[in-house]
Amino acid sequence: MYIQATRLRKGMLIRMSGNLLRLLDVTHLTPGKGHGFVQCRLRNLRTRTLTDHKFRSEDQVERAALDARRMQYLYADGDTYNFMDTETFDQVALTAETLGEATDYLLPEAEITVEMFEGEPVGIALPITVDLTVEETTPAIKGATASAQLKPARLETGLVVQVPPFIASGDTVRVNTETGEYQSRV
Repeated sequence: MYIQATRLRKGMLIRMSGNLLRLLDVTHLTPGKGHGFVQCRLRNLRTRTLTDHKFRSEDQVERAALDARRMQYLYADGDTYNFMDTETFDQVALTAETLGEATDYLLPEAEITVEMFEGEPVGIALPITVDLTVEETTPAIKGATASAQLKPARLETGLVVQVPPFIASGDTVRVNTETGEYQSRV
């Protein structure tokens, strides 16, 4: 399936010159003179090398066709994260480098969609939001409102997010997995 370069988004997988590439960073630029373009930072999933590529706005890019399989996250073993297919009970392992920032949102026994390309796991698709418990933050301030200053809070996965002052240790908060920002108390 081909898509226009302006529709490229961070995290997508594309095929280019016979290689499978993950988009790590996408910037749309429109200079004052001439045509716009899309600057991308890409990681080759086979060789693990990083490259930068500039697409013209009108270029057509081949998006990799992925199979999505529902799996359960089991545990982490060092830099390896293990998942189990909920239908066949087959297990697959993905490295922290492959998962990237997604490791900040993984909880044991969570149902996750694992993206497969030609039978090999290449990444995961996270839900838009995840509910995580606050492990550590400064004490709540009496009379604090949502519009007050934000404070850092360390969540159960180790992720640190900025939260309103009324959030206390032990509270459960909803975090946006795309931006890494606090959304609400649950």
